[in-house]
Amino acid sequence: MIKSMTAFAGIEHSQGNATVCVEIRGYNSRYLDLAVRLPSAFGWLEDTVKQSVSKRACRGRIEVRIGISVIEETSRSFTVDTQLADAYYNALEQIKNRFRITEPIGISHLAGLNGIIENTENHADAETLIKVTESAMQKALDAFDSMRTTEGRAMARDLSERIVFIEECIGRINDLRKGLVNAYQQRLHTRIRDLVGDSLEIDETRIAQEAAIVADKSDISEELTRAKSHAQQFRQIMNSDDPAGKPLNFLLQEFNREFNTMGVKAGSADISHMIVSAKTELEKLREQVQNIE
Repeated sequence: MIKSMTAFAGIEHSQGNATVCVEIRGYNSRYLDLAVRLPSAFGWLEDTVKQSVSKRACRGRIEVRIGISVIEETSRSFTVDTQLADAYYNALEQIKNRFRITEPIGISHLAGLNGIIENTENHADAETLIKVTESAMQKALDAFDSMRTTEGRAMARDLSERIVFIEECIGRINDLRKGLVNAYQQRLHTRIRDLVGDSLEIDETRIAQEAAIVADKSDISEELTRAKSHAQQFRQIMNSDDPAGKPLNFLLQEFNREFNTMGVKAGSADISHMIVSAKTELEKLREQVQNIE
């Protein structure tokens, strides 16, 4: 499947009293290169973020910037340890009776004692933050992947048009090579006439044999067959569900090698012109493929 390596996504995700903001930017790179920026207090979440990204991308430089905020509850809650309060009250009663204190035991005596009334604070724990961060990353990666896929479709259309042009070049070269024997024969005939003029009779059979030998040495049928196969493989890779960037780049190198060999062997100006046109288009394909995951 064709996916672009360049994309951007930004989301904000809240859960409980924690909010995570994620920005993801993608750039071209030969390999997967992750850069994660987190607030210093939450650096321990870096592995969680990298694992989320590596499950969804296999190539490109991906920069992830994350902001995390934890909002404390404005209204506080308290717990009362009634067993401890009972124990304190009984202890105060004993003191009161022992020293014949007439003052009644009131709420003020118990409220100030440690442990009876405790403030309950609502802090986001590590497990909660991991879950919130994972959810935020999935939402951001969904948006990031959607943009990469959209750009990939546009790139796929461009690649398809260029591969059609190259196939047309291959067909034209194939047509031209069919006339190479006659062209070599005519060339030999002309050279011999230029050298000896009309003083000697030319052995047409011998010229045909020599032209056939030259044509055999210049045969490019195998290279054309492989080039046609490469074009078919190119489309198959584009339509596959697997990442396409690396295999397409390798295939273009093989494509280029076939055309170089044709140029060396053919010895025809017309074929050379078609090869130049095909290689020019291959270079444009190569530049485009550098943007594909």
